[in-house]
Amino acid sequence: MGTEAITDIQGVSQPGAVGQAGDANAPMYDLIELFFFAYRDFVGDADRMLENYGFGRAHHRVLHFVSRAPGLTIAELLEILKITKQSLNRVLKELIAEGFIDSRAGAEDRRHRELYATAKGERLARDLAILQTRRFSSALDRVGPEAHDRAAAFLLAMVDIGERDRIAERTGLSRSPTARRLPSRGGPA
Repeated sequence: MGTEAITDIQGVSQPGAVGQAGDANAPMYDLIELFFFAYRDFVGDADRMLENYGFGRAHHRVLHFVSRAPGLTIAELLEILKITKQSLNRVLKELIAEGFIDSRAGAEDRRHRELYATAKGERLARDLAILQTRRFSSALDRVGPEAHDRAAAFLLAMVDIGERDRIAERTGLSRSPTARRLPSRGGPA
């Protein structure tokens, strides 16, 4: 790869990033397709487990974030997932009805609903996380030393600039030396 510049998805010019053929404007089909196939297989593992419950990817995302942040409000979950309240309500109603999530009145403001994974929900969320961790571990082992930190830095760099600090804090990357080297405002690393 050359050192020409290419514009990222936020319209910020990145020196050193070029398309496959060295053309700064050429699409990076190799990375686009690898990302697609990696994501397909990563979520496919969980999809197969979720089928046993009649759940899909939306259920997985809701259960994951509720189990990771007990007491998460519906408004906070909507902000994380970037979906409509209508989309969330259907999935949330099913998870509550099946006993995977509990919805309680807020401790400070009873009008705000706080969400908690039940013991059953925690078990499923953990089983899904372990399944996906196995795929990550296998891939990271094949890549070599420092793969985890480099992969985390890459994925964080893929997040919209305005969201990076919040996502880094939520995932614990703000405490990682690699993540601290990533700029949070003004452009990708």
